Order: sequence, then structure tokens, then C-alpha cells
Amino acid sequence: MMAYIIRRALYGIPILIGVNIITFMLFFVVNSPDDMARMHLGMKRVAPEAIEKWKQEHGYDKPLLYNAVASGTKSLTDTIFFEKSIKLFQFEFGSSDSGRDIGYDISQRMWPSLAIALPTLIVGLAINITFALLIAFFRATYIDYWSVVLCVVMMSISTLFYIIGGQYVVSKLLHLVPISGYDTGMSAVKFLILPVIIGVIGGIGSGTRWYRTLFLEEINKDYVRTARSKGLSENRVLFQHVLKNAMIPILTGVVVILPLLFMGSLITENFFGIPGLGSYTIEAINRQDFAIVRSMVFLGSVLYILGLILTDISYTLVDPRVRLS
Repeated sequence: MMAYIIRRALYGIPILIGVNIITFMLFFVVNSPDDMARMHLGMKRVAPEAIEKWKQEHGYDKPLLYNAVASGTKSLTDTIFFEKSIKLFQFEFGSSDSGRDIGYDISQRMWPSLAIALPTLIVGLAINITFALLIAFFRATYIDYWSVVLCVVMMSISTLFYIIGGQYVVSKLLHLVPISGYDTGMSAVKFLILPVIIGVIGGIGSGTRWYRTLFLEEINKDYVRTARSKGLSENRVLFQHVLKNAMIPILTGVVVILPLLFMGSLITENFFGIPGLGSYTIEAINRQDFAIVRSMVFLGSVLYILGLILTDISYTLVDPRVRLS
């Protein structure tokens, strides 16, 4: 088991290096350090001295990838790429272009993101699986047909509709919860209720339809017919056999998502004013703050690779036929 985990982790290193290089190159194709200095200084006509001073203060006064002036290893280490990107592998995120500590910001903003994402995942998973099992129970009936139609309709509606509609009805008309904002401690609950509800409702269509497909595929297999021939009730067949054997594809989707919950939701956090990592990333993109963007992209890649490893490990818990060598 340990050898497998180490091997998979080593496979992720070339991926992280590639993501790092691509992100770095794409960013500087769009904006050179001089362009970044002009934008952050906020002036149309900036003196060359001011540009050079800003670049020196933020570490952008060096060559991008290769320093021809330096000798030895410094030709590679005394570059923007090494100082701004390679250190990410030590989880040294450094400072943003505005001077803030990125590591500290991430440690503070991850909790609001998790406060929304975890309840949305847990409640949504329970509701979607329950609805999917009920639909599978009434398969090939009008209940099944109209449930699928309703799921397709819900999938076709934009997330923005659920957010704006929920804010208007629940917050503006009924005044049940605040329309946006955030607070610390238990006071944050009133700000999280509406985003969680909207997140759950917005995922019912796609989630229920996906799990329904998995359950119907299992229902048609031989072991289900054998269970029925032994006199087991349909409820026991669905919950004890079909659900258990459908756990591998379910875990594939859930376990991969778990680490990515850390990154937050870009749209939800922005509309509800939640100071999470999603809004943090959007703000950095709008400001063209490369330091934050590269850190979030790198962190997202690490968490995604971790999710894939957790997925493979979780297979052994639900399927004894799977063995890790």
C-alpha cells in the first residue's frame, strides 16, 4: 500500500512541473513585468524609474527563465521562474503583488470555503442518492419518466438563476436570511444557509440523473436477479446490494471532489460575499496578481492529484477484488 502511494505521488511531480511551467508562460505571454508594473501603479504614463523600482520591490527585475549574465547554477536559480514558481514545491507561496502573505490568506480563507462546500456535498449526496434510489424503485413508470424530465429541466437552468432567484425570494421577499455577507463563529450560520440550499438544489438534477443511471445498470445484473430469487424484498435489494455495488463509481466522483472543496466556489462566493478561496482567486485574476494565481493553480493541482490517490485507495474499502500492488 505504501509503495503504491509513493509511486502515485511521484507520478504527480512531472504533472505539477508541467502545470507550473504552462501557467507561468501563459501569464507572461499576456503581461510582461513592465505591463504589470504599469497596471499596479495605476497611471497611464509611468516613468521608467518608477517601473524599475516596482519590479525590484516585487522581484520581477530578473530574467524569466534563464539568466545569461549569471554563472553556474545561478543562471537558472536567479530567475523569476525559480523564485516565483519552483519554491511552490516547498509550499512557500510568498507574497502577493500587493504585499500580502499568500499563505496566511489561504489559511484564513479556506474555512469559509469549507463551511459552504462540506454541507453542500454531504446534504446533496444524501438527497441525490435517495431520490435516485426512489426513481430506480419506480423504474419504467410515469414517476420514472417525469422524474427524468424534471432532472433534465433542472440541469438546463443556470446556476445564476438559482442564486439570483434564491436571493430575491428568500432574502428580499421573505427576509429569512441575509442576502450576502459573512461573519465569524456561529454567527456565520445565517449567512451560509442560503448558499448551501442553493448549492444542493442546483446539483439535484445532474446528481440524481447520474446516480439513477448507475443504479439501473446494477439492477440489470445477474446478482440482483439471484437476490430476488431468494425472496429478498425490493428495498433490501436496492439498499443492501445495488447501492453497495454502485459505490465504486460514486466514490470516484466524491473522493476526487473532496480535496477540491478546499478551493471554494467561484460563483457562489462572489454572489454571496463569502471571503473564501473562490472569491480570493477571482479578485486576483481581476487584479492580474500573478503571485496569487500561480499559487492557487498549483494548490489546485496538488489537491486534484491527492484526490486521485484517495480514490484508488477507497476502492479497496468497497470492493475486495481491488488490490493495490
